Amino acid sequence: MLKPKYFNRDISWLTFNGRVLDEAAAPDVPLIERIKFLSIYSSNLDEFYRVRFPVLQALKQIGKKSEDIDADEQHSILQQASEMVLAQQQHFGQILTKDLIPALKNNGISLIYNETLPESLKKETTDYFLSDILAFLQPVVINEDTTFFPENNQLYFLVQLYDGVEKEKLVLLNIPSDSLPRFYNTKVYGQQYICFIDDIVRENLPKLFKDCTVGGCYSIKVTRDAELDLKDEYPGELSEQIEKQLQKRDQGFATRFLYQADTPLRILEMLNQHLGLEKANAVEGGRYHNMKDLMGFPAGNPALVYDKWPSLSLPIPNDEPLADTIAKGDLLINTPYQSYNTVLRFFNEAALNPDVEEINVTLYRVASDSRIVNALISAAKNGKKVNVVVELKARFDEANNLKWAKKMKNAGVQIIYSVTALKVHAKIALVKTRKGDRISYTGLLATGNFNEGTAKFYTDHILFTANHKILREVELLFIFLAKREKPTKDNQIDFKNLLVAGFNLQRDFMALIDREIAFAKEGKAAGITIKLNNLEEQVLINKLYEASQAGVKVQLIVRSICCLVPGVKGLSENISIKRIVDRYLEHGRVFIFNNDGQHEVYMGSADWMNRNIYHRIEACFPVYDEAIKQQIEKIIDLQWNDTAQAVILDEHLNQSKPPVEGGRIASQQAIYQYLKASE
Repeated sequence: MLKPKYFNRDISWLTFNGRVLDEAAAPDVPLIERIKFLSIYSSNLDEFYRVRFPVLQALKQIGKKSEDIDADEQHSILQQASEMVLAQQQHFGQILTKDLIPALKNNGISLIYNETLPESLKKETTDYFLSDILAFLQPVVINEDTTFFPENNQLYFLVQLYDGVEKEKLVLLNIPSDSLPRFYNTKVYGQQYICFIDDIVRENLPKLFKDCTVGGCYSIKVTRDAELDLKDEYPGELSEQIEKQLQKRDQGFATRFLYQADTPLRILEMLNQHLGLEKANAVEGGRYHNMKDLMGFPAGNPALVYDKWPSLSLPIPNDEPLADTIAKGDLLINTPYQSYNTVLRFFNEAALNPDVEEINVTLYRVASDSRIVNALISAAKNGKKVNVVVELKARFDEANNLKWAKKMKNAGVQIIYSVTALKVHAKIALVKTRKGDRISYTGLLATGNFNEGTAKFYTDHILFTANHKILREVELLFIFLAKREKPTKDNQIDFKNLLVAGFNLQRDFMALIDREIAFAKEGKAAGITIKLNNLEEQVLINKLYEASQAGVKVQLIVRSICCLVPGVKGLSENISIKRIVDRYLEHGRVFIFNNDGQHEVYMGSADWMNRNIYHRIEACFPVYDEAIKQQIEKIIDLQWNDTAQAVILDEHLNQSKPPVEGGRIASQQAIYQYLKASE
């Protein structure tokens, strides 16, 4: 076999974000949805600069001092990433100014962008400035005595002032988009106008600085490192560590300094010096930053958004407990196509069922107003034993998870935090019921979080089961998690059904691939189809390369990061990769192995990333019910044959549309219609 090749994970991710940008440029996507894709692109990029760009910079620096890291290669990756971002941002600006703003005007909506406010709006916007915006403005003079610390991703104006006596004075002024809507929306003589509050502030600066003459006004934004410094040797409970670190997060070192393109160089240098931004990656931008705020664009025209797909309901009787229905056979919910209410019902009924003794669940990202957590609180107050594994290290959700953990603990819920260096990412729930001397189990195993908010736009699969073999292993996993230990050679659990990271997940996936390799060598049909969010871990990638060399046909649907290089002769010519971006975020993880025609299907929480394989507790589970197995395979088949929203990744990381043969297929729409027909 040829020496394995791998795409760089960050460059691969940037191509994914470029694919998101392509949806903003697509003329067949509804206008407001195109604007939302600009928002998603911008939000993704902010996270990249908070999380990954610091890593690239650090590797470049380490490479200069280490023989293990190629400094030239790291410099090349950093430069390539910067060039890709610059090109994408230029494309972003062209999409907005050349396509979307004119299209909005054609639909009776005027977005004021890079121009002064029309005279017809000035009185109204000035009133808004004086009555609402002014209360949140906090100007800070910039000089050598300044100790001001620009907050992460907060919008600021750098304002030049002249008072006629002193020389130039520089003032940093916050734009209060964190306290007020970013956009001001009004109608004048039947015409809808939407403007940034940035421009309202800019227009009214003379009212704020009455004793000065306003010179230049330039927008800036600082993005800061988001990595939490959590180490095993920290004293105290993890929750206390997290609380302390959260206070530091937005005070991390600056990774990006975004500034308006026409800002004078001497002012930039002065700002760098006084605000400690010398090491930040300086990026020239436009007049407006934080374009993720476009998600709240107030158009209000239903004709300009996706047509609604009402959530479908499973044919489940309401006149018997859900647990009794599950005991008769497994059920599957495919969100967001099918209603999440069945999941809520599962927890609600368990909380009130007098026969339920115990509820166990893992929570990774919790909805801000979680009905699931409220049901768990009710269960505890109803005298049931409730054990909840709360992951406090879920990036950007730590504060929300901590809030709910405290609330549950006060209600009598037993809260279990993971150990410092290990995240619990498994999506499992177990309910134990006692009737007389008989104990029964019902459970949920999912590919996504128990979060009714994200369930509205994440495609995931939730299996309801009473299978005792599976649920007994789920119980063993909960018992292990309660011990707050890391998996070691001395505390291994012999899982036969579940695949659990830290125990058998990597080993058993390797064995499943090896079985396909053996079938191929025997001349039998062999195939692997895998759907993931991210694919990085090299041991498993190398095993897929080995399968390709043995003649196994490998089909991969990878939404985001993909380090496997497909289509290389002598290495991966039997591997094909597709990526799907559409109205919903593809999130489910599915693994299908041909098994000489007796297909085996697994689903679960685990991407094939280093972090998932080596630093998390993940759970993947088999699908034993034949009807559910066929449904999952049909869904994956529709996705693989998508010709509308899928792209093919080639060996150079280029993305191209698949050929349309036999009709155009948009898989998400096709899946909805398929599930609707089976209601």
